[in-house]
Amino acid sequence: MDNFIVSARKYRPATFQTVVGQLHITGTLKNAIKNNQLAQAFLFCGPRGVGKTTCARILAKTINCKNLTEDAEACGVCDSCISFQNGNSFNIHELDAASNNSVEDIRSLIEQVRIPPQAGKYKIYIIDEVHMLSQAAFNAFLKTLEEPPNYAIFILATTEKHKILPTILSRCQIFDFNRIRVEDIAGHLKEIAVKEGISYDEDGLHMIAQKADGGLRDALSMFDQIVSFSNKNVSYRAVIDNLNILDYDYYFKLTDSILEQDVAASLLIFDEILSNGFDGNHFITGLASHLRNLLVSKDSSTLKLLEVSEGIRQKYNQQALAASASFLISALNISNQCDLNYKTSKNQRLQVELALIKLCHIPSVINIATEGLSEGLVKKKLNPLTEVQKSPAPALHTITEKPLQAEIPAATTTTVPPAIKISEPAPAEIINPAPAVVSAHVPPNAGKDEKQSRINIPKPLLSNSGTLIPNLNDLTASYSKKEDKDPEYVSGDSKQEFDSDTLLRHWNMYAEKTKKEGKINIFTILTANPPALLDNYQIEVVIENKIQDNLLNSERVDLLNYLRVELKNFSIDLKTKLIEQTVKRKLYTSTEKYQHMVQKNPNLEEFKRRFNLDLDY
Repeated sequence: MDNFIVSARKYRPATFQTVVGQLHITGTLKNAIKNNQLAQAFLFCGPRGVGKTTCARILAKTINCKNLTEDAEACGVCDSCISFQNGNSFNIHELDAASNNSVEDIRSLIEQVRIPPQAGKYKIYIIDEVHMLSQAAFNAFLKTLEEPPNYAIFILATTEKHKILPTILSRCQIFDFNRIRVEDIAGHLKEIAVKEGISYDEDGLHMIAQKADGGLRDALSMFDQIVSFSNKNVSYRAVIDNLNILDYDYYFKLTDSILEQDVAASLLIFDEILSNGFDGNHFITGLASHLRNLLVSKDSSTLKLLEVSEGIRQKYNQQALAASASFLISALNISNQCDLNYKTSKNQRLQVELALIKLCHIPSVINIATEGLSEGLVKKKLNPLTEVQKSPAPALHTITEKPLQAEIPAATTTTVPPAIKISEPAPAEIINPAPAVVSAHVPPNAGKDEKQSRINIPKPLLSNSGTLIPNLNDLTASYSKKEDKDPEYVSGDSKQEFDSDTLLRHWNMYAEKTKKEGKINIFTILTANPPALLDNYQIEVVIENKIQDNLLNSERVDLLNYLRVELKNFSIDLKTKLIEQTVKRKLYTSTEKYQHMVQKNPNLEEFKRRFNLDLDY
């Protein structure tokens, strides 16, 4: 029985051409070898299992190859290549810094560097996991790394570049290895399966590649495990069962239940997932990824972002047609919020179930806001909140299309008229669902300065039983939380003249208003200096520092709205004038007092000189 060799070792790349998913690294190294521009030190950094140590060995073998190919690849047949492949090369030395991280180990390495190569042109030193070296070992290695002999080349490899000293980084050419793409890993596994005579399906290989998270070594280890588990039949079901992965089908069935607003089916699917041993957090993160893939599938230009097989991609395309973009965005927001709150929740299962219930009610909210009232019908099955309470009525009525006149006092302009004239019986359905306008006017004797004006009041809709149906704005407001809008400036055409005294009177009235509201800082700014009335109704306010300017800007909208309405001039604007107050320095010493006196009376200096006087300290 032959010894089994794992795929990660058996199919380790031997040339730059066979390295998977790192073309930007291999291309640069091949050009450096062609042009004879090799650096004295290289640093290969990146995640685990992406080919750092493999590329270091290929580079070391290629540098000393005696018969390079035209594309700068090692021949594999010369003495140097054969000795390297057999593991007995005297010119290539590997050091594991994880177990050889002391100063003595680095000193021993430095002693070896002094000996020139016996055969070949270069001596290459590969130091793996170099971030594990101690501080003292790094310091001992600095001088040799900066000025090595012309035949010595160092190749350092690490997964944690941030732990390496900046002085080491500055002496190396740094190559950052990327995570290998899912398509590249799946293609490499497919080649190995063909060589080994293993049956497979595309979905199974893609699932292994996704689980590997960009690491080819991890993918090969899982591939070997599944080959043994399934007796050389790498199917999608075998991968799901062996790696304990949530099946795509769960998420597709769950999304269908959510779109059908079937809360019971959604909760049962989640219970089945928990019964199979999966964690709730793993489920909700997978659901968020599924919803993200559906949103990506809505546009053909973003389909390339789906790292799945062709069969799964078709399923995403079909389900994406049944889900609207607004539904997917809302569902993503809910699932993401559930993921954030999951770890801090004391009842984690309830947290996920509550999110599923919310997801099931998204379609009903969207339908009510966009379809139900636009057709003039409120469907009872959408949401119990929209059901119209029925009350007995002797007859069915509809609202007359003509605007009705109602007398409304000026003080109650926002109330609905006490009675609306109803006429003409109508069929069971509501004929004219569009919100009409009730025209009302203010009586001429309501006030001396008041003129007749018209008020627009939304006409209420009546159901068949005569019950009021909620307005569209009121109904949609109950399904969305609207943030408070920033205050806006009032506008108008009036430009009534006013003088400075009138401005000052209203200015002080507003200042007293801010004082009653507890805005003491604003009150102080408004009353510290009287406002100045400039041309074009510009009001200039004097402030003493930037803090007062910021406080006044926060009150600017309310202040201008008040003045524009009270003064009946909508062209009023506010500007500030900054006057920095200089603090007078007190005079303490006799010299300072004397110099101050001389500034006021220069003759004092002549008086002091003539009488040969001196200051009394």
